[in-house]
Amino acid sequence: MKSIKEIKQTAINTIDEELNAIQNLKNQVNDDFARAVELIYKSQGRVIITGIGKSANIASKIVATLNSTGTPSIFMHAADAIHGDIGIIQKNDIIICISNSGNTPEIKVLIPLLKIRGSKLIAFTGNLDSYLANQADFLINTSVVKEACPNNLVPTSSTTAQLVMGDALAIALLECRGFSVDDFAKYHPGGALGKKLYLRVEDLYPHNAAPAVNVNDDIKSTIMEISSNRLGATAVIDNGKLVGIITDGDLRRMLEKNYSIETKRAGDIMTPSPCTIDKDTLVVDALSTMRKNNITQLLVVDGTKYVGVIHLHDILKEGIL
Repeated sequence: MKSIKEIKQTAINTIDEELNAIQNLKNQVNDDFARAVELIYKSQGRVIITGIGKSANIASKIVATLNSTGTPSIFMHAADAIHGDIGIIQKNDIIICISNSGNTPEIKVLIPLLKIRGSKLIAFTGNLDSYLANQADFLINTSVVKEACPNNLVPTSSTTAQLVMGDALAIALLECRGFSVDDFAKYHPGGALGKKLYLRVEDLYPHNAAPAVNVNDDIKSTIMEISSNRLGATAVIDNGKLVGIITDGDLRRMLEKNYSIETKRAGDIMTPSPCTIDKDTLVVDALSTMRKNNITQLLVVDGTKYVGVIHLHDILKEGIL
């Protein structure tokens, strides 16, 4: 059994090996890479990505990344392809074949079948003299000096290189398409990530009350308004206009100063010109405003009209924080 120090050093060595592999990739981005991006961008078909072994796992991830960034893609396992799954390929589909050696038996059987169908073939391979490299229409070099494995056998640096080159392809296509934040939101509606991109203040504040007191209301009425709505604050209105906010913190500070609450009015203890948020604002931006001002609620406005309150707890319930 290795010592703690030796285990940590092995991890560091592995990271260093894979980091070097990625650094070298920059010198391997060639004209074929750019032409492959152009081909996919202009295509009316889909991208079919195939591989076997660890390369198949990488292919699946690249498919997921392309699909989520506007390039329709399908994973096809190379072994299954030669047993019927090749039927998934349609006219105008483009094939990306991933294989470090480029000479696996399944790849050698599959490629002639792809050629017969007239499919354009993009190769991700670490062996530039391989069968795959020689048959490809576009050759993308994912070679590495050595694997991170001490025996130079286990696919580690090579699969990392494939993954990074796949990400580079996806981002190049994303930029060609002018893929925006709004586009990203359409493809990622679920989970916290999706909510950050599409959930707006108007989706949350209507579930709350819209506490409000008049600037001349007494303190007892103000306390009742805050406590009954359980939002920790109330808006202060004067002639229909929003002029301030009173929080439970404002009430505590008033009591600490031993003011006579019988003579005080809401306007005397309010914070004027309160922080507000427009109802059309993204919730993630509302959260940013709360953090910046060290507050837990914001008064929501529609233009200049006060319409309600959004509380930090509302955002927490959505899992955004």
